[in-house]
Amino acid sequence: MKVLTITAITAGKVAAQQIPALFDSQRIEWHDIDTLNWKNEFPYAPEVRFRIAYNSSALLLHYKVTEASVAAVAEADGGNVWEDSCCECFIQPADDGIYYNLECNCAGTLLLAAGTGRNGRTLAPESVLKSIDRWASLGRERFAERKGLQTWELALIVPFTAWFQHHIEHLDGMTLRGNFYKCGDKLSVPHFVTWNAIQSASPDYHRPECFGIIHC
Repeated sequence: MKVLTITAITAGKVAAQQIPALFDSQRIEWHDIDTLNWKNEFPYAPEVRFRIAYNSSALLLHYKVTEASVAAVAEADGGNVWEDSCCECFIQPADDGIYYNLECNCAGTLLLAAGTGRNGRTLAPESVLKSIDRWASLGRERFAERKGLQTWELALIVPFTAWFQHHIEHLDGMTLRGNFYKCGDKLSVPHFVTWNAIQSASPDYHRPECFGIIHC
């Protein structure tokens, strides 16, 4: 099981588009999403890295991806973003078994839900989705698949209030559980790569028993 320690950043109000430069200045470490759990069926692994930190009110995320093609077909938040070029962050902030799946395609279109397993999940209300600031290097407009090697970046500011089934006021000293993923279920070359390894016969990211440890 992987263990990650994330840094607290003291800064003024920051927008998602400023995160890459902020993380550079703070020397926030990159981490690879490169575990091929189902390599016999899905052997392709794009190059995926992420950086993560937090401030007094939000979790800050920055992804950088190089892959064989990109797509952002989902029409709106709450759509099937996992079928596009998609980065995902699953976080369990407490010991009650509830975790959040935050899934975002390369155009910054989001899906967020909460629950204790794959089934019976509760979708985040629109107000929560709107509270998550996003920046996408490819722009925010949807587009069909573009084939050929592509590199893109995504940055997110996820306020603690986005964990809408909990009341989280800060992360200082807390230990979370979670995992980070890259997928593209309907790309020309489907792929499923993870940060922490998953033990399952077929691709399944809803495996909280396989989450890594995140120290704050």
